[in-house]
Amino acid sequence: METLTASLAERWHAYQQQNPKTRIRDAARALHASEAELLATRCTSHPNSPVVFLHGDFQELLKQVPTLGRVLALTRNDSAVHERKGQYQKVSFNGHVGLVLGEDIDLRLFMSYWQFGFAVEENGRRSLQFFAADGEAVHKIYLLEESNAAAYDTLVAQFRASSQPVSLTTQSTPTPDPEADDAAIDVDGFRAAWRALQDTHEFFGLLRTFKVSRTQALRLAPPELVRRLDVTAIDQALRTASAQQLPVMLFVASRGCIQIHTGLTERIVPTGPWLNVLDPDFNLHLKLGDVAQAWAVQKPTADGIVTSVELFDAAGHNLLLLFGKRKPGLPEQEAWRELVSAL
Repeated sequence: METLTASLAERWHAYQQQNPKTRIRDAARALHASEAELLATRCTSHPNSPVVFLHGDFQELLKQVPTLGRVLALTRNDSAVHERKGQYQKVSFNGHVGLVLGEDIDLRLFMSYWQFGFAVEENGRRSLQFFAADGEAVHKIYLLEESNAAAYDTLVAQFRASSQPVSLTTQSTPTPDPEADDAAIDVDGFRAAWRALQDTHEFFGLLRTFKVSRTQALRLAPPELVRRLDVTAIDQALRTASAQQLPVMLFVASRGCIQIHTGLTERIVPTGPWLNVLDPDFNLHLKLGDVAQAWAVQKPTADGIVTSVELFDAAGHNLLLLFGKRKPGLPEQEAWRELVSAL
């Protein structure tokens, strides 16, 4: 194992020398490893180690993140990166499910996926980084210039593992269950249940009840409530919302975290294959070429119809959800509904 670990450390070092601007996620893929495995090669027992392996209850750790003050929260999947500045507030847990309900940082946490944690210092940036059992990132928290560095040091010291591993035992990425044949689905029952929804959160229970995947649900949905869009519709949606100063809710998820931005998306900038939102407190990076399906989706609720734009890759993974800003108990803004109907 020591030889293998040294080999991975050496290969990563050589790769960085040849590709100095490549991000760790892409380096891990190129080296047939995971981000967490690469970080582990930098762990040492020295007090000033650039990477520190964290141990203990990550729920308790997250409850202390508000002491860091204003930070940057980052959640991503292969095709979308969601970065939001603000303070972690109202951190709570019910079993393995957690909430962060600050004005700026708004998260849904699924802690059963949070397996590894590290404190990382690289190029002067300090962060807390968390990974699933397969070594894939679920959430990262970066200090800003105005963050409380002393509170960060205290937190890292408290959760620093007594043993600092230079290698990790990761598990294979779980394989999703195969999609059932459309003919095996009770389509009439499914459509009736969709039309009877009272809350958008009931939608995931609907998928489980009828044993349908997310994209299969859209194919079989009540036809009056879904519409296939061009895969570039997200660009138009964001630009129109920006021009109209219409606040939105933008969701990006990893396996263990959903991160939500609520507010305006003002500076829309394409760069190569990426569509970017580059605002002072919110950044989005979306690889447009990965969008294989885009849908306008309507779900009934007790407050009326709620409309979303939903993006999926070729494997059916959700990349991004976009809603108009709305609070429970209030109807959806008509301007948002009209924006989506025009896509």
